[in-house]
Amino acid sequence: MNLFSLSWNYIKSKPLNTLLNVLLLSLGIAIILVLILLSSQLEEKLAKDKRGVDLVVGAKGSPLQLILANVYHIDFPTGNINLAEAKSLTRNRLIESTIPLALGDNYQGFRIVGTNHDYINLYEGKIAAGELFKYNLDVTLGSNVAKRLDLKLGDHFHGAHGMSVTDLEHDEKDYIVAGILEPSGSVLDNLILTNIESVWAVHEHEEEHAQEDGEEHAHEKVLGSAYETGLPAGDEDAEVTSLLVKFRSPMGAVTLPRMINSQTNMQAASPAFETQRLFSLLGIGVNMLRSFAYIIIFISGLSIFISLYNALKDRKYDLAIMRSLGASRSKLFVHVVLEGIIITTLGGLLGLLFGHGLMELLAGYYEKSDEVGVTGLIFVQEELYVLLISVGVGIVASLLPAFNAYKTDISKVLADD
Repeated sequence: MNLFSLSWNYIKSKPLNTLLNVLLLSLGIAIILVLILLSSQLEEKLAKDKRGVDLVVGAKGSPLQLILANVYHIDFPTGNINLAEAKSLTRNRLIESTIPLALGDNYQGFRIVGTNHDYINLYEGKIAAGELFKYNLDVTLGSNVAKRLDLKLGDHFHGAHGMSVTDLEHDEKDYIVAGILEPSGSVLDNLILTNIESVWAVHEHEEEHAQEDGEEHAHEKVLGSAYETGLPAGDEDAEVTSLLVKFRSPMGAVTLPRMINSQTNMQAASPAFETQRLFSLLGIGVNMLRSFAYIIIFISGLSIFISLYNALKDRKYDLAIMRSLGASRSKLFVHVVLEGIIITTLGGLLGLLFGHGLMELLAGYYEKSDEVGVTGLIFVQEELYVLLISVGVGIVASLLPAFNAYKTDISKVLADD
């Protein structure tokens, strides 16, 4: 019988101790894996959604709220900015490009965003059916929106004012589905996109419909003035929610935010800085949970050590017989170490299964997990390191018992028995 089989049989001979050690270790590993999966997916999602955006310019308020509302679309906007002031900023020589956004409405909880085709190109969005919006009140749906709401090309719907499902609907004008985007893994998947003039029309920023024209005129197609790029034409009261800015050179990052914040009625916020600040705030809780999980793993290692150490007292005679039959001291040492490795490997694999299962369970329970992009069905490199740590715990926990086995005195043990 080889050493592995012998170690495995010894482990099976004490099923209760083995089960408790394995479960304790798997619990700590599962908690760590859930945190790793959650943080890695969120970081990847946030990094993907802010790519190509150096600065967000909007109404004064909380910089973090400005970023969350206009880049990640998970908070309420800070307000609107004047269209003329926004156009003036786009002419700054330090700015390479700008993408306007107009927020304020939703449909069944999915945000309606007034913008242009540059916004879709920013995330490399591709059309799956129909076409990108061109006419006023035409919309292009993100893949999750079309799937969750079962909307198809040509369908009509009314938007609701605000960001919640229960807000008041705009019954006087309906949107028409002109296209559906392919899944991109970006924020586009969860948005309803249209041109800015559509948002204005719904909120009566434009008086393009004379009352006497009635319903007949309301269904006429009106081509948007800036559906591909740039800002649309509007009156002196016209507003947009924000501008997504890309710098022409690094000098823009130095001078533009300060200039905008101090010399205009607008506010500038950096997605990179605010996202880092958000993670630093969330990191406190994550680090506390991770520390708790490592404590559980340490306790598990201590439990394995105690089990092996106590079991060694009952097995001294068996070890002495093995030595008398020709087993070397090193074989006894490896035999005990193998027991620790087998227990922690089982705990690691079970923890891997528990961690991914728990993550998938939480993702299924949270109805907006598709929007956040969280799942338990992926593997990340850090998981391998956690498994190696668990095996290392087994090795360390078994070193002292293995060393005692190595020092077994054959004659003394057999004489005592």
